[in-house]
Amino acid sequence: MERMQGEAEGDHLERPSPLTDKEKVMIQDSWAKVYENCDDTGVAILVRLFVKFPSSRQYFSQFKHIEEPEELERSAQLRKHANRVMNGLNTLVESLDNSEKVASVLKLLGKAHALRHKVEPVYFKILSGVILEVLGEAFSEVVTPEVAAAWTKLLATMYCGINAIYEEVGWSKHSSSSG
Repeated sequence: MERMQGEAEGDHLERPSPLTDKEKVMIQDSWAKVYENCDDTGVAILVRLFVKFPSSRQYFSQFKHIEEPEELERSAQLRKHANRVMNGLNTLVESLDNSEKVASVLKLLGKAHALRHKVEPVYFKILSGVILEVLGEAFSEVVTPEVAAAWTKLLATMYCGINAIYEEVGWSKHSSSSG
């Protein structure tokens, strides 16, 4: 049974406090290890998302009907999108000291997903949870509880930033149901 994390709560999460220098270093150090395995990690994240939250596949024409994890892993479209997700995360992690760069990345991401792809913003919250899960399992030696807490803060900040862009472009929960 698919559970939409966070749907019952208001989508107006409080923006977390800014990352400390120590948290930035922990994120960047752990990411260096993760990014060495960029392709496999990206695929693992998206396959987990699509298996645990099947409704998230609706936005991808080429594999929205594929249910088997092994078949999803072989999808060229999935691998391509996994690569984009990982490169986007890489840009954010590399830009932790440049708030303008982070804001511009989130703006592009939010606008594309709201206006062009019509993705419900809650999927960014769900994806954040899946990213944390996969990093914690696949990289347990570097993603300690303290490091995971820093990642949680970063991903919550990302979600709040994207959510703000959705509101800016006039997104409403009903804008996708007309299609």
